[in-house]
Amino acid sequence: MAEYSRLELFNGIIKSGLIPIFYHHDLNTAQRIMEACVLGGAGVIEFTNRGDRAGQIFSKLLEHRQRNHLDVMLGVGSIVDAPTAAFYINNGADFIVGPILNREIADLCNRRKVAYIPGCGTVNEISAAEATGAELVKIFPGDVLGPDFVRAVHGPLPWTNMVVTGGVIPEKDNILAWFKAGVSAVGLGSKLIRKDWVSAGQFHQITESISLILKWIEQSEFRRHG
Repeated sequence: MAEYSRLELFNGIIKSGLIPIFYHHDLNTAQRIMEACVLGGAGVIEFTNRGDRAGQIFSKLLEHRQRNHLDVMLGVGSIVDAPTAAFYINNGADFIVGPILNREIADLCNRRKVAYIPGCGTVNEISAAEATGAELVKIFPGDVLGPDFVRAVHGPLPWTNMVVTGGVIPEKDNILAWFKAGVSAVGLGSKLIRKDWVSAGQFHQITESISLILKWIEQSEFRRHG
């Protein structure tokens, strides 16, 4: 069962504005990445279902969170079918993220009161996602759609809350450009959880980067508040 409600998750993302995203096959390394994110101030983390033993590692991360009293919402990404979503929900995922909109996943998450953030690339997909109850939609791939897409969506759909992934760079101008366009949050993966930092054990670099990004977001005049 999820530790946090859908409302808590949604408000947590809006408050933070940032979702660090990662996968690692080694449990100890995954735990250190999660700890580095929390130390940097991240309140929401997405672990992606992209490799061998991802489910086992995710379950251990939830145990690590509880054992060490880490104040963070932990969800799983790259989910494209309902059985996989059910597996993670039964293991305690706080939210489910997908690169696509899957109605079976939406129905499952609604039934279990777990937040679902589906991937959307058109206005039709965004509208369909919101019709299933999605409070937040994932704009993907961000590097293809760009900030202008986000800005255009808010013409006919000013109530839409969007988190963008793909194409987000951990640089001030890029981060602020997305918020100026109207996103509620940004998701950062390999450009934030860099392989060279992880391989070298330089987890403090992740902590420092997250802290800096959160500072940029907090000071931005373009923040949305739900």
